[in-house]
Order: sequence, then structure tokens, then C-alpha cells
Amino acid sequence: MESFGHVIAGEEVASADGTGFESVDPWTREPWATVALGSAGDADRAVRVARSAFDEGPWPRMNFAERGAILHRLADLLEEHVGELAAADTSDMGKPITQTAGHDVPRAARNFRFFADHAQLTPNETFPMPAGHHAFTQYDPAGVVAAIAPWNFPLMMASWKVAPALAWGNTVVLKPAEQSPASATILARLALEAGLPPGVLNVVHGFGPDSVGQALTESPLVDRITFTGESTTGRLISRAAAANLTPVSLELGGKGANIVFADADLDHAVRWSIQAVFSNSGQVCLAGSRLYVQREVYDEFLAKFTAAADALVIGDPKDPATEVGPLSSREHFTKVAGYLDIATGAGARLHTGGVGEGWTVRPTVVVGAGQHDRVTQEEIFGPVVVVLPFDGEADAVALANDTPYGLNAMLFTRDLSRAHRVARALRVGTVWANCFFVRDLRAPFGGAKNSGVGREGGTYSREFFTEPKAVIMEIS
Repeated sequence: MESFGHVIAGEEVASADGTGFESVDPWTREPWATVALGSAGDADRAVRVARSAFDEGPWPRMNFAERGAILHRLADLLEEHVGELAAADTSDMGKPITQTAGHDVPRAARNFRFFADHAQLTPNETFPMPAGHHAFTQYDPAGVVAAIAPWNFPLMMASWKVAPALAWGNTVVLKPAEQSPASATILARLALEAGLPPGVLNVVHGFGPDSVGQALTESPLVDRITFTGESTTGRLISRAAAANLTPVSLELGGKGANIVFADADLDHAVRWSIQAVFSNSGQVCLAGSRLYVQREVYDEFLAKFTAAADALVIGDPKDPATEVGPLSSREHFTKVAGYLDIATGAGARLHTGGVGEGWTVRPTVVVGAGQHDRVTQEEIFGPVVVVLPFDGEADAVALANDTPYGLNAMLFTRDLSRAHRVARALRVGTVWANCFFVRDLRAPFGGAKNSGVGREGGTYSREFFTEPKAVIMEIS
């Protein structure tokens, strides 16, 4: 089996007490790697190392071009090691290798390149003043960043947090999810190879409550906390951070509405809608898991959508032919399978899909559910979509907004004016019109309501990972 340790102060190390845990391959359901099991003490050591690297080390004092050159070298190394990184994420959490190698690792490299350049090229503001004064802004690095990454996009989401934090001169303690630890250690190894000074990027493995996660979020030495995960954990982190007035950025759960109007190109809508809910076995916070179809085309769309769902290839995620792999863990499989029982128990019907072999759930289409049934309102985080009809634009908007979540939504229509009206009316952080998961890293990303606090991306990341400072100078 492979072995992955913490990375602290530029060295890969075991836990202070020598304990570890096994990472289980969700397809084989057998351990494939051993991982250092961190404690609060390991987390505290990593934070203190990061604190020292920020207060006394060279990284915050380098200019943007110097830091950017190192981050571009790291991006080069990510691209060179795409096979190793993709295999690590696939082995950890069961995502098809075509997605980890074809999307996640390249996207992580692009994240580092984008933020390396963005930090260097984004201008500061100047404010001409009367009476012989001049005002301008500068953006100082915030300090030590605790970055807590999710298991569904292990490397990609870690890079989304680490890249802007480093680009703006911060030091980082990264805690990957216990279900997907491997690529974080590989990332830290490559960062050192790229020339990142020791202590600037540290990785600590372990569990959240009462351990590494709690120690990071409660530490008075941490200046920023960025977290992606479920809403319940986000609330706990907010409470812990509040004790130290530590700013938080929380990208939390979702229950995305996907609205298909009668005038939409139905084949186009089906293709995107399949990707929106069944990619990564539905383990995507942005998943379009509430599919609202205008009544006039409901039956036609449902038939096309069901045929496309049934055609998806389920199997070994290491096989390039596989489109849907297993769920990430036994625990998560049990949760998702339980929602199928909840749905049928409430009177809904599985139009297609259901539990498969091992820890797999086949692409599942639920019909006959009510708007306020649990299967419609709660985040399942699996390959399960609820399809409901609607009668008009106002009805569609009301149904889409009728949820505790507000991360994202999709809509499909040929009417450009309708697309603008509906996009404006939806209470979410991102709206995709006639597409899904197309990103521009300059744009804000985050959620409303129970889907999070704050935005990241472009200048929004700059504002979170820095301390904006006003400088007013007399020039007369």
C-alpha cells in the first residue's frame, strides 16, 4: 500500500503519536493507502509553523512576480504528474479516471496559473483628493489561512483555496477530507519541488470534530478560514471562528433547481441536465437535483432524459469507459440509498435507477414526489434527481426559490428576455442559462441562504485573502 504523511515545515512526517488510518478504494472496498492520522497537536504545530513562515519568512515579502513564477512552476508540475494525481483522487473517492485526469487535475493547474497572474496584474485603486492629499489602496496578505477542502473534488477544490491564498502572500494549513487525503500530500510535495519555502504550505490529515478541523477553526493564530462542505459543519465553523473574530468563507450545500421551459432545445437540455446531476455520481454541491419541466413538454423531456440516464456506463472508475462510479464510502452509500427508501415511502416512484452493486447507486429519476418532500428539499449528494412539472415562468421561479439552499440554478430556454428575467429572480449565487458548470475564475462564486457566506474568485478572492489598506498621503 502507498503511504501519505502530513507535510509540515517542508517535511513529510508521521503524526506525533504515530497513529494512522487506511484510505479505502470505494470500488474494490479494500484499503489502498495508509495515511497519518493527525490530532489537535499536529494541527497546532502546523499552524505555528505557518505563523512563523508568515511573520519571519520570505514568502509574504516576495514581490508578485517572484511568487507567481513559483506558482507557475507548481502548475507545470501538476500537469507533469497528472497520472499520479488523477489516480490518487480516483482511488480515494471513486471518481471516474476520465474526470480526474481530463478535468480535475488540469483545472487545478489552471487555478494556480490564473491566481498567480491575477495577483500580479490586478490594479490598486487611487483616489485624487483636494487640499494636497492623495489616497490609494494596497492589499496586504491576511496571514495564516486554514483551508478545509471537500472530498468530492479533492485536488481541484484544494487548489481553488490554496492558489489565491498563496498568490496574495499568505501561508496555508490545508486539511483535506479524510475520505480523500492522497492528492493533498502530493500537492505539497510538488509545491516544495517548485520552490515554495518550507512552512508556506502545510498539510495535516485527520478528522473534523474534536480533532484537526476543530483545532484549526478555533486557533487564535489563524487569520482566515475557507471551507467547502455541508451546511451543518459550516455553522459549527462559524461559531468557532466567531470566538476569535476570524473571517470565514463558506461554500456549503446545495439543492440546485434546473428549469426546462417548453421552448428549450430539449436534446440540448437533456445533455446538460444529465451532466448536471449524474457527473461524479451526483456528488456535486452544484448538482441540478431538482429538475422542473414545463408541463407541455414534461412527458417528452422525461422520456429523453430517462433514456440518456439509462445509457450511462456504470463500473470501475479506473476504466476509461466508465461514466458513473461508486459513491465515496460505505457511510455515504448508506445515506444515499436511504433517501430512495424515504422517497418511495412518501409515495414517490423510482422511474429508473436504484441501488446497484457494491457502493453504487444507478442514475435514479424520481417522479411523483411533492415539492416539500424530503427528497425534494434535502441535499442527497448522489445520482438522484427529482423531476416535477411546472405551469409557467412565475411558477417555475417560485418552485426554484422554495428551498433552504441558494447555491446555483440552471435554466433552458430560447427566449433571451426570459433568461434574463428568471436569472434575476432566482435567489442563488450562480445561474447557468443553457449550460452547466462553465466557470470564469474572475466571477464571484458562493451561495445564498444555507449555501454559504461570502464569495471567492478574482477580486473577491483578493478581498478575502488580504487586508485591504487605505493610505492617505500629504503631497503639498
